[in-house]
Amino acid sequence: MSKLSPADLDRYIFSRTGAANDDLLVGAGYGEDAAAVATDEGTMVVSTDPISLAAERIGTLGVAIASNDVATCGGIPKWLVSTILMPEPDVDLLDDITAQLDAEARRLGITIVGGHTETVAGLSRPLLSLTCMGPTDRYIPTSGAEPGDAVILTKGAGIEGTAVLATDFSDDLDEAGVDSEMVDRATDFFEDISVLPESAVLGPVATAMHDPTEGGVLNGLVELACASGVRIDVERTDVPIRPETRTLCDAMGVDPLRVLGSGALLATVPADEAEEILAALDAEDIDATVVATVDEVADEDDAGVVYDGQFYTGGVRDDMYDLWE
Repeated sequence: MSKLSPADLDRYIFSRTGAANDDLLVGAGYGEDAAAVATDEGTMVVSTDPISLAAERIGTLGVAIASNDVATCGGIPKWLVSTILMPEPDVDLLDDITAQLDAEARRLGITIVGGHTETVAGLSRPLLSLTCMGPTDRYIPTSGAEPGDAVILTKGAGIEGTAVLATDFSDDLDEAGVDSEMVDRATDFFEDISVLPESAVLGPVATAMHDPTEGGVLNGLVELACASGVRIDVERTDVPIRPETRTLCDAMGVDPLRVLGSGALLATVPADEAEEILAALDAEDIDATVVATVDEVADEDDAGVVYDGQFYTGGVRDDMYDLWE
């Protein structure tokens, strides 16, 4: 599994969006987390996301990831539509999934307003597709980064990936000799997946925000840079990585910057406001670090990310995919 290239997205997705509508303020675009639609009462942010690979906490992750996309665009997640596809009729499995959906939605103050549930032949694991909606007074795109901006990352790389490794691959970690207490701490990272708190702090000043998911923080940076037409040079040593993330990723042979990244928020802010924003995040007990600076490019082909001496301009394959294959 991997994301489509920007060229394929342009050809097969972004050019085929149905009838034009003047109420669509921001539609489908490379790296954009959500759309913006004008309503009589303001702007509505709408996003949809599937989730299938994280079996143990699929409902919890599904709600957090869908609502993150709305919050990352400056919206307040309010409503959720949930589609649940299961490989076979299984009331116990359905009970687990819907209990997780309900608990996480209640925790985040989101109402599940509808959806669809059925079994589908050929599936090997459950598949969820969640659509989240919420109002905003200030839509924030992925494509708004300006040269000179500071790039801020909250929490650290691989938050979601660490939690999924701790649950879906606990037997492998045990065989690799990872301490059980370390795995237990990593499992608690599920509580850090939501980025609603930091979105509220960063939203009023950010020029761009982005939720790194598949492909991790590295892919999130690439999407932000390419969408904004800028270049970002990032050093591995400048990106915060929690000890649990480093230990579990080393044991499984994956790069913390290339694994499921939900739980972190990427944001660009004017450089002269970065220190104040970091202090505001710290006041809310949210770890955050300036990991890079946005650079101007002379040509759009130069837009992208330099990481470990390599230049990236397209989607980064998530290292965790190979673990499921």
